[in-house]
Amino acid sequence: MKKLAIAAVLALSVSACAATDQAAGGGDSVKVGVLTSTSGLVAGYGKQFTEGFKAGLAYATKGTNTAGGKKLEVTYHDDASDPAKATATATDLIGKGYKVLTGTVSSGVAMQVAPLAAQNKILYVSGAAATDAITGINDYTFRSGRQTWQDVQTAQSFVGGVQGKTVMVFAQDYAFGQANVAAVQAVLGKAGGATVTPVLVPLKTTDVTPFARQIVDAKPDLLFVAWAGETAATMWQTLAQQKVFDATKVVTGLADRATFDTFGPAAEQINFLSHYFAEATDNEAAKALAKELGTTPDIFHADGFTAAQMVVRAVEQGGDDVGKMVTGLEGWTFTQPKGEATVRAEDHALLQPMFQAKLSGGKPQLVGTLTPDKVTPPVAATTS
Repeated sequence: MKKLAIAAVLALSVSACAATDQAAGGGDSVKVGVLTSTSGLVAGYGKQFTEGFKAGLAYATKGTNTAGGKKLEVTYHDDASDPAKATATATDLIGKGYKVLTGTVSSGVAMQVAPLAAQNKILYVSGAAATDAITGINDYTFRSGRQTWQDVQTAQSFVGGVQGKTVMVFAQDYAFGQANVAAVQAVLGKAGGATVTPVLVPLKTTDVTPFARQIVDAKPDLLFVAWAGETAATMWQTLAQQKVFDATKVVTGLADRATFDTFGPAAEQINFLSHYFAEATDNEAAKALAKELGTTPDIFHADGFTAAQMVVRAVEQGGDDVGKMVTGLEGWTFTQPKGEATVRAEDHALLQPMFQAKLSGGKPQLVGTLTPDKVTPPVAATTS
């Protein structure tokens, strides 16, 4: 009787293990969680990422939704750009056996989710989050978008390098603006040899004329503008009125297409660095993205598409073994909508092309393409 009881316990244990293995992605499927912002301030970016991911999944799996013989069970979740909510959702998904998470468009969220990947040994492909700190944060974290270093490195291409030159950063005095100042000081100042001076405007300022006059009086070789929000149109109008464009070369990032009108007449005088716009490339992946969307792709559609390519590659190479997923991505070179990209093995930076652009008649035009080697960030020390 005792032997029968022991046999029953063993049978239950084996059954429980089998159930756990299945929940963790064993067997014929791998669970993938897309965690991004579909509400909150950057809901539009999360929407683009999700649409791009679905298009990339269709492209990379040839419409089968399988990779390496395993079905990809993909679910979509809103983080509302809230690190606490994102962490809770990620923890819940990991507890339910998800081996892969992706999608984050908020840098603050990405910095909270990435440590969970290392702690729980799951694959995390950060999405559009641009913070440099994601690169090299741990062995389990990758990125499908560009990082701030690549943005800033592209800015200096408009003046042929900044060694010995003067650079001003015109930004709002809060986290976003301060982060851009720090990035320019690191990339163009410390590494590039320029003298970098910030011009930070209090967030609630309605008249930026005095700050514009500072720029005109200083006549820097390059003005890097990092501005967001409802005051952007007025800010650009003021820079034009104060003849800032006559005093220096002005560079800023080309954001999503909905923002193009905010530049007003000043658009024709601005030099735009670009992470991605549809008119910049015409490769097979870019065509597939546009076809699947049925409309012109926007800035973060490409990041979603790329994330899907990376997830499919990881599962093809590793099945449900996360360690093999990681090694399968390291050093991988592939064609994404932007062009040829490589996952750097040392720190998981995504080496990729960047673009120079202009706006003419409200439409973006390609001025130049910087190959990945021209905007390669320094290797980051992986912390775990």
